[in-house]
Formats: sequence, structure tokens, C-alpha cells
Amino acid sequence: MAMPAETQGSRDVVDLVVVGSGAAGLAAAATAAVHGARVCVLEKTEALGGTSALSGGEIWIPCSRQAREAGIDDSASQAETYLRSLLGEGLDTTRTRAFLEAAPDALAWLERHTHLRYALMPRSTDYHAERPGACHGGRSLAVLPFDGRALAQDFSRLRWPLRNALVFGGTSVCTRLDLPHLLAAGRRLGSAWHAAHLIARGWAHRAAGHPRGLRLTNGNALVARLLATLREQGVEVRTRAEVRSLIVEDGRVCGVEVAEGGTSLCLLARRGVVLATGGFSASARERSRHYRHSQRGADHHPLPPAGNDGDAFALVQPLGVGLPAPPRQPAAWAPVSLVPRAHEAPAPFPHFSDRGRPGIVAVGPDGERFVNESASYHDFVTRMLDRGLDHAWLLADHRALRRYGLGAVRPFPSPLAGHLASGYLRRGRDWAELARSLGLPAERLQHTLAAFNAHAARGSDPAFHRGESLFDQRCGDADHRPNPTLAPLQTTPFYAVKVLVGDIGTFIGLPTDGAARVLNTAGTPVPGLYAAGNAAQSLFGGHYPSAGITLGPALTFGWLAARHALGTDEPPIPPARPQEPHPHADTAHPLA
Repeated sequence: MAMPAETQGSRDVVDLVVVGSGAAGLAAAATAAVHGARVCVLEKTEALGGTSALSGGEIWIPCSRQAREAGIDDSASQAETYLRSLLGEGLDTTRTRAFLEAAPDALAWLERHTHLRYALMPRSTDYHAERPGACHGGRSLAVLPFDGRALAQDFSRLRWPLRNALVFGGTSVCTRLDLPHLLAAGRRLGSAWHAAHLIARGWAHRAAGHPRGLRLTNGNALVARLLATLREQGVEVRTRAEVRSLIVEDGRVCGVEVAEGGTSLCLLARRGVVLATGGFSASARERSRHYRHSQRGADHHPLPPAGNDGDAFALVQPLGVGLPAPPRQPAAWAPVSLVPRAHEAPAPFPHFSDRGRPGIVAVGPDGERFVNESASYHDFVTRMLDRGLDHAWLLADHRALRRYGLGAVRPFPSPLAGHLASGYLRRGRDWAELARSLGLPAERLQHTLAAFNAHAARGSDPAFHRGESLFDQRCGDADHRPNPTLAPLQTTPFYAVKVLVGDIGTFIGLPTDGAARVLNTAGTPVPGLYAAGNAAQSLFGGHYPSAGITLGPALTFGWLAARHALGTDEPPIPPARPQEPHPHADTAHPLA
């Protein structure tokens, strides 16, 4: 709302105000800044990057330059067919087509004019690979590692990745490049060498006085690459700057009121305001309100939130903006286990891929299987919720645990003693002993595992069809036969880790159009106001179609918002950046 002049405090004027420092906000800020606009980024926490910095950094961009160069046969219409096969009549055709049309150009532009660099993940198939229009590798891309020295003093302001994603004294692990080697270090010489080199480099950075390794990967690399561009463009990026309200004059959003360091600032924006504040995972009140499947929404376990308290909802209330109809699922679910820590609250650990390894199986409190364990993390938890389960157990035999690890438990040669002592990892000499430890019906559990083992030995799963889809197979162990995701659990002792309902972000957000403009309840754009990232309603109707479906649209709609705010579809294009990587960038391509 408009503020009376006598209460406004100090004033400043820029072209574009961006609220939030995740992928969507930084993409909008970089786009506007490269085109010569004066931009200010406001982040209410002390660290930059939001939940984007905690993510895997992957993006879903159909028909990218990288896919075309790799000879991938794909089209926007095929991608739309795939999404329609999942969403049906729930597909937002206007926004979806705007995204599919703009996404390849957005990525190409950002790679040409910023430090952003992505590599194709050719083996990363869409999660429902059997659906019409699905792509079996070519729509998901992984960000390239980046050297934190390029950020200078801003390195200290970058949000740390999940602690569980750091190994050996603060070394960041690239999911696609490093993780396969770490998992195989105990049985492959080349992987052992890669792991040793990675660890040595991380320790060298620590020995030089840095709080963690300078080689940034995953979501940290994505955020750092865009921040490096903002540094070069002279963009002001403020932390601990909380937006209290929007300033509106003559029906147009023209600035924000900011609380910063105990003072109030009136920050005016000639071109508009972009809300990129993230979702509402950090708000127990909003989770209880929107997680309709449970009256205990506040008891779910999101990954460590990064200031995503649903701020956008409160900011737009005076403007006649309502939330769209709730999607099929309100959040992007992921099973999490809670890792005990001395003198700190337990740390949630996301189980993205370990569930589908041979020799690992999931059961509910009744001792029975309930899901294809190789299904996507979102579908795994959706099935938990459909069954009314608030927890489940991941079980593994000794061979699988030491070969693949389980949750926070690393594979051989990492020790087990600490996890056993903390109670995170449970162990039993046989299934009956383990069942007693977990409070499961022993006879039912043994019957479940006997049936599973008999079929798994032959590479089949008639109960849940695990290992039949291409997605399942690529999530397993390609060296394992006859099915890369199935093996009987036979080698004693047996182990278990408890998993709970968690989320990696929310789907409910502000209604927007194809230019990322926020819409009021009449469906009319609010002049001067944009939303992107998880602050905006997800395109995907509560489904999770593929890796990178959050960050791909975040970058694209952040780019579209800035372009529209500048007042033209085709603003003047400055000279292109050299295609050579930044001198501090590590350009090794991630493994697919």
C-alpha cells in the first residue's frame, strides 16, 4: 500500500527491485542489469541463495542448445504432450507454452551473457518415461562446478549447501560428477583416485584458512555463477533486508518498504518489483493450512528452510490477489531421515536415489511393502500419504549397505559405528531381531521379504513392477544383473533407516501469466508486479515430471519478468560474453 510521506524514512530509486536471492531472483536481476538497468536485490536472511543454494542445481529445459548439439530428437509439442499426459485438463496451457517457447532462449541468453554454464545429462530420463511425449535423456541439465574465489568477499555471504552434501572437512560433492566415484571408491581404482583428489583439494582449501572447499557444485554453483555476474554489473545485493510491504501508486506497484538494520527504507522501482521469495516450507502455519492430507502439517520435515516463509502471500493481500485452486499435491515431496547431531537439532537427509539400489527395500509400520522403491522421491512420498503412513523403514542387507550406503551412511570404507551408536542406523543379526528393534510384526516382515527375495533373485517384482521402467533402471546399478535395481536381501546382518515425510519445496504460489506478471482475482495483471520461482504457482499441478522442474521454470520466468519489466520484448542486446569459461570455473562435465 502507499506510504504517507512522513513515515517513509530514507528513499532510494532504482529501475527494478528483486525480492529474494534464489535462482529466479538472480536470473531476473542479471537479465535486467546486463541490459543496463539499475537493480537492487533484497534478501531477508544473512545468506544468499535461498533454497536454490541447497538444491542439486539441475534444470529441466526441453530443446536446449545442448540437446540439439547432442542430436536429441525433441520438440516443444512433445514436451507439452508429456505434461498433458500427467496433468490432463489441469495443464495451464498458456503458461506452459510460454515456458516451453522461452526456456531454450532464456538458457542460451543467460549462458551467453552471464557466468551460467550447464551440461546435458543425457541419461537423465523424464520420471515417467513410459508416458507419451517423454524424453529418455536430453531435457535435464546439470550446472558446472565453479570456483568460489570468483565471488571475492561475497563468498562468505553464499548460503552453505546441506551439511550432508559436504564430505571430509567441507568439500562440496557434485551429484553427477563426484558422487558415482565416491560410491565406487572402495572397488574401482579410478574412482578411488578421483575421490582422493577431491578430498585433497578440499583439505588444501581448508588449510589455506577457508571455512570450506572453494570448489562449488550443484545449487551453490548455480547461485555463485549468477552472483559473480551481479558483482561485475555493480548490482547492489542487500542481506538482512526484509520487505514489509509493497508501495502502490495509482494502482501500480512502484516500490517496497524495507526494514533493514532497525531502520525503514522506501525503495522505489521505476520498472517494477519481482517477487522471488520462495515457497512456504519454513512456515509451520502455512504448511498446516495447505497440507490438506494431514492435520499435522507442521510436523512434516522440510529440508533446512532458507527463509521461505510464504512472504509473497502476505505482501499481495492488499492488492486483491488470491491463490489459485490447490494442485494435486501442495509440495514436492521427498522422504527424509533425521540424522542426529551433537548439541543441534537432527538434520534432515533426503533420500533421492538410494531407495532404488539392489538389496534395498521399503516397508511400512505393518511390515509390508507399499511402493515401487525406485519411483521418484515425490511419488514415493505420495504413496506414503495415500496409505496414511507418517513413516516407513528402508531396509538393506550387509552387502547393499557397504556397496551403496543408505541415507547418511556412506558405503565402504566409511565406518558404521557412529550411526549405530546414535540410533540413526538400526541393525539386527536376523530379520526377527531387526523387526523387534523397529517395532514391526516379525512374522509379517519375514513373509514380505521372502516373497520379495524370491522374485528379486530372478530380476522381477510382480507386486510393484520395480525395475521395469527405463527411469527405474537408470536409478539402479548398471553393473548389477539381471535387473539393475533388484537383488534379494540375504547377507547378514540386516539394517534399517527410518524415513519420514519431507519436502524440497512447495507448489502453491501466486497466480501469474506467461510474462510472470501477478494476476488479481479478476485475472488481470497487477501493473508493476511479477513473481517467479516457488513464489509463483507451479506449472506442474502437483506432479513432478523430471529432474530440474523447479529451477528450469525459475530461471525462465525470472528472465521473462525482467524482459517484460524493461518495457520491450526485445531489449537492446549488449555485446556477448566470450564463450570461454570464467578463469576460476571448473568446466569438467558432470557424469550423466
